[in-house]
Amino acid sequence: MSETTPTLLYLVPTPIGNLEDITLRAIRILSEVDTVLAEDTRTSGRLMQHLGLKKPMLSYHLHNEHQQVQRLLERLEKGETMALVSDAGTPGISDPGFLLVRECLARGLKVECLPGATAFVPALLKSGFGAERFTFEGFLPVKKGRQTRLKELAQEHRTMIFYESPHRIVKTLEQLAEVLGADRPASVSRELTKLFEETVTAPLSELAANFAARAAIKGEIVLVVQGRKEERIKEDRYSIEAEDEDDRAN
Repeated sequence: MSETTPTLLYLVPTPIGNLEDITLRAIRILSEVDTVLAEDTRTSGRLMQHLGLKKPMLSYHLHNEHQQVQRLLERLEKGETMALVSDAGTPGISDPGFLLVRECLARGLKVECLPGATAFVPALLKSGFGAERFTFEGFLPVKKGRQTRLKELAQEHRTMIFYESPHRIVKTLEQLAEVLGADRPASVSRELTKLFEETVTAPLSELAANFAARAAIKGEIVLVVQGRKEERIKEDRYSIEAEDEDDRAN
């Protein structure tokens, strides 16, 4: 695929709240493509209206992406250009997009991703836990595999980032406090870039109590948890090694 190959699919980030966060390039691409693929055509339709743009829109979301991919590929192979957007943020980050991108690349169709809004970056930076090394976990498993994943994360020394829904945030904070330690520093960011944006930083147990006491919790949530301290990991490793030596001696 050369630089002169025309781009057929664009991944276009959209504002996570504040409409001023749309980029000039994103507006231009949305105005130039033949079709816009939207997670929710009503939500994206309001954004397009705000931007003064009128384009054919197709629904492309978690529940229909497998059925849509083949039809979209056929249209792209004929030269139609498309922009994929999610309801908010960058498509493909905890939103549909991966499957279509993978199949486009497999067929030699050029894909371009624009930089832009995504919720976890401002939440990470506002936490103050350090962004030199971090792991983005997205949404934790709701049921199957949840406890296993939490126990695995107990050994993680990088800053951890999670997405969570308002109705599950208290349970998640309580479980993390139980597995990672009640005093583990964490940060909850809610309604990022919006009028009532809020970030609360405190130990996990305090955050759990804070949000449990609220009558209602609204807005998309990003949870950032400080990684396990390296010193603690080393202490545990030396302890395990000492126990192994004792076992061998016996």
